[in-house]
Amino acid sequence: MFLGIDVGTSAVKALLMDEHSLTVAEADVPLTLSNPKPFWSEQHPDDWWAATCTAMDQLKSSNPAALAAVRAIGLSGQMHGAVILDANDKPLRPAILWNDGRAKAECDELQAALPDLPSRAGVVAMPGMTAPKLMWLRKHEPEIFARIKTVLLPKDYIRFCLTGEKVTEMSDAAGTLWLDEESRSWNFDAIAATGMDIAQLPRLVEGNDPTGHLRGELAARWNMKPTVIVAGGGGDAATGGIGVGAVSHGDGFISLGTSSQIFVASDRYRPKPQELLHSFAHAVPQHWFQMAVLLNGASCLLWAANLLGEKDIGALLQRTEAGHKAPSDVVFLPYLNGERTPHNDPYARGVFFGLGSDTSRETMVQSVLEGVGFALLDGQSRLHAAGTHCELPGVIGGGARSRYWIQLISDIMGCPLARYEGAAKGPAFGAARLGRLALDHETVEDVCQKPVIQEVIEPDMRKHADYQPRFAKFRRIYAALRDEFQPV
Repeated sequence: MFLGIDVGTSAVKALLMDEHSLTVAEADVPLTLSNPKPFWSEQHPDDWWAATCTAMDQLKSSNPAALAAVRAIGLSGQMHGAVILDANDKPLRPAILWNDGRAKAECDELQAALPDLPSRAGVVAMPGMTAPKLMWLRKHEPEIFARIKTVLLPKDYIRFCLTGEKVTEMSDAAGTLWLDEESRSWNFDAIAATGMDIAQLPRLVEGNDPTGHLRGELAARWNMKPTVIVAGGGGDAATGGIGVGAVSHGDGFISLGTSSQIFVASDRYRPKPQELLHSFAHAVPQHWFQMAVLLNGASCLLWAANLLGEKDIGALLQRTEAGHKAPSDVVFLPYLNGERTPHNDPYARGVFFGLGSDTSRETMVQSVLEGVGFALLDGQSRLHAAGTHCELPGVIGGGARSRYWIQLISDIMGCPLARYEGAAKGPAFGAARLGRLALDHETVEDVCQKPVIQEVIEPDMRKHADYQPRFAKFRRIYAALRDEFQPV
């Protein structure tokens, strides 16, 4: 058996995979998000560890023999989060997350200090990334900054708890702005520009490298062998790619998770920062990827359902689909947590435009689904401008459970989309595959095979044409409001 652990924003997921790449068991433990101030987003690292332990305890209770047969663990996690540890390796404060927008001024300062940063880091400086957060801490919480011994990323804090090792790997380090993407090594200039020292960063490995063994007391707690190795793993975007076999040039997928991405694998480093794309190292050696990143995905649907008092999202989607006759008269900007591609605007916020006294719950939900689809089309336009194409993207993540939503996105984007078997498994499955690669040194091509395609959803080109005026309106609404989003 192989175990994948994904430290997400909304939950920690643990997944058991057998030697035939079949999922044997899963455990999900929910997490809560803290927004102590406008544009802030935080979680405490100890909450991740507590949720990880709970998930493992659940697997031991439900599948003790399978857990005992685990030979390797792979890790995945939300990217960019700044976990800062003191001299006793204890978190100094809650982690500042990927969707936190407080460090915009620091991004501008970093870009001015290092004009070549985007070409080396694969992306322009954005507030959600790790380096600007450390600059913000140095400026606004200097007494805490002075006590920093180590900076880790979310999944790597879990690795430290599991093994005692301080390690990260290329695909997660890619999102810090401290990695030189092409050489796959730390960029000392970027580290120094943020007031940090290389000694405060973890050592770098590839995602399929072993990084340590499970601590003895944990192996005893879960009745696992102390010889279990923990692989480098990957950031959640890269492990999502590993899970659906998106490793060869041109392979790609759309993720409809808490956030959303359009991911396309590449055979070499192809930076396109001017398009506000992310060009990052993949979780396996000598592979890279390009990505249009949306900070808001299926989380928009969950937010709308909670706002409307709808507890059964499946039933809500069924009602919405039944009433869907044409593009919604209501336009929704899905920027609840700001946006990256194509705006790099941490201050953007969600907007319903066109509400009337006759607007129903279902109309609002349809507009939310369409708004995410329009944002994906916006991101796709930036990939196409960079010359990057993917012939048949699969759709993964929690939103992939809804065929209706995938059809709607296909109609908006005007391209066929694939529905995979087990599409909702996501990054934890890819993490388990990286654990397997670290143990047996099999080839990436043998392990990272594509899932079975359940169905290819073709776009209705008449509906695609109907959506284009609404997409143009979507863009005009954001352009008209951009200055209004800025903090006073």
